[in-house]
Amino acid sequence: MSDAPLPVIVNRSGGTASALGEELQQKLEAAFGDKAALHLVEGKDVAATVEAQRATRVAVGGGDGTLGGAAALLQGGETALAVLPLGTRNHFARQLGIPLELDEAAKVALGGSETAVDIARAGDKVFINNAAVGEYTRLVRHREALDAPKWAATIPAAWHVLRAPRPRALCLTIDGERREVVTPLLFIGNNRYSLDPGKLGERESLTDGVLSVYVVPRFGWWALLVFALRVLFSRADPRTYFELLGEAREVIIEGAGSLEIALDGEVATLPLPLACEILPGALKVVTP
Repeated sequence: MSDAPLPVIVNRSGGTASALGEELQQKLEAAFGDKAALHLVEGKDVAATVEAQRATRVAVGGGDGTLGGAAALLQGGETALAVLPLGTRNHFARQLGIPLELDEAAKVALGGSETAVDIARAGDKVFINNAAVGEYTRLVRHREALDAPKWAATIPAAWHVLRAPRPRALCLTIDGERREVVTPLLFIGNNRYSLDPGKLGERESLTDGVLSVYVVPRFGWWALLVFALRVLFSRADPRTYFELLGEAREVIIEGAGSLEIALDGEVATLPLPLACEILPGALKVVTP
């Protein structure tokens, strides 16, 4: 890295950053000292702020949706993304081994090494973790309509969705092979997601160059509710509830019109047919 201050762009309206309130800037200044140029912005302004930087490394703080937006701008370029885990769940940061403590994450951002990892694309949108079609998009929409923190709104939103599931018929083309499914949830992961008990949602690698494709069978609402409760208390065997359709470089969701899809927890409406593809080594990131 050069001696120039590191651009540090933080979505101050999301997750942990929002909870810190007025303390956010103080904590960032304490963590980075005079080695950073701080930009605390609203979520809608993160992309423009990232795009305006002319640096070989940029630190971005926020949740996975914020980081996915930054990845979309930095993919294929020479600028490396340093992750500050200031969201709610911080899946991508955990996957990269970034410490969740801000002081330690700042040390990685300033002095870590750079490596290339895979990201994925759905149409013209990038995702760093996963894409989901079906009940999860309904959950996100209902959660956003509630006047409560995300963690608190998730429980009533999940109940609203699970008590009246709406399985849908989907026609998929997975690396050229056609599959028809009826499912309440289609899940497409950036690389291989584990279904081992106790490791649900974890990935061993972000560099295997594949998408993983899962569906939830067509259960009734009671079975889905039982599953959700068992997951909550870490008592579920996910392999009972998820079917692996395969691993692929490309998955096309066929059809006409448009489709609601959640990309790293952010819902978008995209036109059909919708091609999802892996982008091997497309993003430079900073790791410990």
